[in-house]
Amino acid sequence: MADTGDGPHSGKDLADAKSIPRGSKGKNLSASKSMDSGIVPDHSYRMDYPEMGECIIINNKNFHRKTGMLARSGTDADAASVREVFMKLGYKIKINNDLSCVGIFELLKRVSEEDHSNRSSFVCVLLSHGDEGVIYGTDGPLELKALTSLFRGDKCRSLAGKPKLFFIQACRGTELDSGIETDSGSEETMCQKIPVEADFLYAYSTAPGYYSWRNAAEGSWFIQSLCKMLREYARKLELMQILTRVNRKVAEYESSSTRQDFNAKKQIPCIVSMLTKEFYFPS
Repeated sequence: MADTGDGPHSGKDLADAKSIPRGSKGKNLSASKSMDSGIVPDHSYRMDYPEMGECIIINNKNFHRKTGMLARSGTDADAASVREVFMKLGYKIKINNDLSCVGIFELLKRVSEEDHSNRSSFVCVLLSHGDEGVIYGTDGPLELKALTSLFRGDKCRSLAGKPKLFFIQACRGTELDSGIETDSGSEETMCQKIPVEADFLYAYSTAPGYYSWRNAAEGSWFIQSLCKMLREYARKLELMQILTRVNRKVAEYESSSTRQDFNAKKQIPCIVSMLTKEFYFPS
């Protein structure tokens, strides 16, 4: 049967959706534009603003009894490492311990309403229990999207076009990774218009659906690996290169537990990037 709609060479952009919202009925989407959109082709973020920006650390260790969640021993070591590393990178650090869902949301809402005009970037580190798509306050779950959307380009205008980095140490489910043996061969100018979801990076401690491991004394595999790689490479490599090395470092860990079903397990972080430029910490 012949296609009767828009063909592959019609010049129109089509949405991969089951239906088009009513308000757009009868409206044609204009053809794609690249340079004509006004986006300037510089390849790295401008990092020479007067301030690097804020680094908000939310460190939840103790939880209300009704949640049934245990205390997160080792998380204070993570918070201390993050504080030390990002302070050396020039960020203004704000640590917040044991916040409820409302406390987390209100804190980040206040931060999103600040004037970030003189800041190069924004960093948020979330240390808590979690599940897929949620982070836990001390009193229950909170959707991550509700937090990150506060910093969208249309809501936090002074961070539009600037990198917004979220590092999330939390479980994303209950699956366990047993690993597998492998045979290895060897050891700016302002844009006229940008997407509102652009310039975010989400660095999750684990892949969707999986547990995230934390040592009760030394801290979590992901945060400790992140801090180690930032100490070594922040002034040498681009951020995605650093995070790839974090992935490799975490992949080298293996759990040690008296519970057989929790012993000898593995973990791999998951990096989701909507960054539109390369990110280099200033040297």
